Amino acid sequence: MSSDQPTPEQREFPEHGIPERREITVRRAPKYVPFLILGGLVGFAAAAVIAYALPGDASYDRGAVYGFFMVPCAAAGVILGAIAALVLDRASVRRARRGVVEAVPETEHPAAGGEIITEPAPEPGPAPESTPDDGGKPGQQS
Repeated sequence: MSSDQPTPEQREFPEHGIPERREITVRRAPKYVPFLILGGLVGFAAAAVIAYALPGDASYDRGAVYGFFMVPCAAAGVILGAIAALVLDRASVRRARRGVVEAVPETEHPAAGGEIITEPAPEPGPAPESTPDDGGKPGQQS
């Protein structure tokens, strides 16, 4: 059976052993969720400062004041955290590096006679059985 289409091995390694080279861009981008969570926590802290550290009206309970300011301060903190993540993301685009990567062929196992072997991950076995403890010193068993 002959075909003009290259095999997967020929596509990866078109010239019999010469790996395919690709140019990539590498950069460190921030994760947005931690920034949003941190901003929300800073907002909760700001609401606590507003409610408990600043002088207030005696007719309002401090817990009620904290509850009132908690929502807008947390929302403002989340927005500021998102803005900080966006600014850092833009800065990481400017500091991006270019690189060249090569596809590495799978290695042949010497005992396989030239066959490519992919070994499966070990299956988790049962937990080791515990021995009864006689209450003596730690690490000693009877």
